[in-house]
Amino acid sequence: MTTIDSIRREYDQHPPRGLNRFTRWFTRRIPTGLYGRTLLIIIVPMVLLQSVIAFVFMERHWQTVTQRLSTAVVRDIAAIIDVIETYPQDANYDEIERIAAQRLGLSVAIEPAGSLPPPMTKPFFSILDSILSEEITHQIRRPFWIDTVGNSNLVVIRILLDDKIIRVFARRSQAYASNTHIFLLWMVGTSLVLLVIAILFLRGQIRPILSLAQAAESFGKGQKTPEDFRPRGADEVRRAGLAFIRMRERIERQIEQRTAMLTGVSHDLRTILTRFRLQLALVGNADEVKSLSDDVDDMQSMLEGYLSFARGEAEEDVGELDLEELLEKLADDAKLRGHSQTTSIEGNPIVTVRPKAFTRLVTNLVSNAWRYADHVDIQVQVNRSWLTITVNDDGPGIPEKMREEVFKPFFRLDEARNQDTSGTGLGLSIARDIARSHGGDIRLSTSPQGGLQAIVRVPA
Repeated sequence: MTTIDSIRREYDQHPPRGLNRFTRWFTRRIPTGLYGRTLLIIIVPMVLLQSVIAFVFMERHWQTVTQRLSTAVVRDIAAIIDVIETYPQDANYDEIERIAAQRLGLSVAIEPAGSLPPPMTKPFFSILDSILSEEITHQIRRPFWIDTVGNSNLVVIRILLDDKIIRVFARRSQAYASNTHIFLLWMVGTSLVLLVIAILFLRGQIRPILSLAQAAESFGKGQKTPEDFRPRGADEVRRAGLAFIRMRERIERQIEQRTAMLTGVSHDLRTILTRFRLQLALVGNADEVKSLSDDVDDMQSMLEGYLSFARGEAEEDVGELDLEELLEKLADDAKLRGHSQTTSIEGNPIVTVRPKAFTRLVTNLVSNAWRYADHVDIQVQVNRSWLTITVNDDGPGIPEKMREEVFKPFFRLDEARNQDTSGTGLGLSIARDIARSHGGDIRLSTSPQGGLQAIVRVPA
């Protein structure tokens, strides 16, 4: 039976041709669940869209507005310089400073000639510094010094004239689009609100799918469907839920009909076999009678084996099974038959399965090993996800090409492992049928002891 784990192992071992290393790395790290992948489908386009919008906004709007504001400020400063240089004798610096403050919003101070401060270190990213420097160079064409780095709301500009220095204090908002963060805050805020709404909506849509998956998984393990399960969610999910319910009802009816039929067949055949035994008992103890009696016993054994195999899908309530107690009973039986058995249990030995069916599964595997081996080693591992039982023996083993064939009903080997003529050839078939009804499977391989290794793996 193909499982998700086996598909993943096959994919990792034999990836498709042309799939490069980055693609495999990325594939292993993306969410595997529907909820996570749906969120990715929503988040990734939203982030990409906002990144593009933010880039375009920064590139076009923010830079353009800053360019125009800086141009206007530098133009006002250039006008003040033209007034000072055009009317050097009549220029009233106090009046110029007043006009600049009241009409232009600039604080101007005219200082005696001197040298400009040393250039300041330019910031890594300052659109104002670069644009303002470019505009002063283009419009005024005189040595200058600017300070746009500080946390102050003012921008300081010093320009060296022929016999004086003009120092200008301008508000940062006059030369710089300082309210850009409001747009970014609105964009991020609305994205978070939309993301929260999407998460809440997705949880409501994913919950019916998870409920359907849980119901199907429980039914596959032979457990009862949760009582509160009912089709919910979108139309497609409701249709899938209704289809699952109808399928479950059909399977349950078929099992009930099959069980009833087998019960009747079992009663009728057993009645006939009982008649045969009585008639043979009345005949006597001749050799022919003994041979016929043995044939009747074989027919009885085959009938019981077949009925046990056919009833393997019959419903049994799920309950707790103590594997430690079961293995102790098997060890006691092994001693009585002159065999040796070692066991080891890792994890909680009490598991939730169909107790009678699972007991039959383990008993069939261990009895099959006892039939052909002197020593049997049983290892049990229980974790949150899986229950794994490994049975190793030192018998003759089974050829690799025949390891799937032995699970077929009534199949019997002609090799050394089948020297014993007893049995009906249904033990492994019944065991695999029970394992698969629990949602797992049985795999055969070579034992470290040289015989056969049987690994049972079912969901815990």
